[in-house]
Amino acid sequence: MADTGAPYRDKALYPPLTPSSTGLRGRCPRCGEGRLFSGYLEVAPRCGNCGLDYAFSDAGDGPAVFIMLIVGFIVAFLALYVEFTFQPPFWVHALLWIPLVVGLALGMLRPLKGLMIAIQYRHKAEEGRLEQS
Repeated sequence: MADTGAPYRDKALYPPLTPSSTGLRGRCPRCGEGRLFSGYLEVAPRCGNCGLDYAFSDAGDGPAVFIMLIVGFIVAFLALYVEFTFQPPFWVHALLWIPLVVGLALGMLRPLKGLMIAIQYRHKAEEGRLEQS
């Protein structure tokens, strides 16, 4: 973590918050008040409220993988249900599922990215290092 504040002071000033309460709302994982994002998916450099440096955060492709699995399951189930129940023409499937896939994926991307960053902060995740002997 880039934030080098003393751990005891950090816990005294900022009681531990759950990653779901802060990350899903796009708030700072330490104080729960400052904004986590400066754009739609761009992580802010630091919290505007408590000053936590967000340099530790690296969500990578994690949120996208979870979204593909979740959205894929939902849309595949619904598409099969509609196909076997109503047997609509292909254009109806395209009209239904393309906007649903795009909407669900874009709607879930920011909250899941915030959740993964909050989990990283909570568990003090950092880049792996090799020990020098």
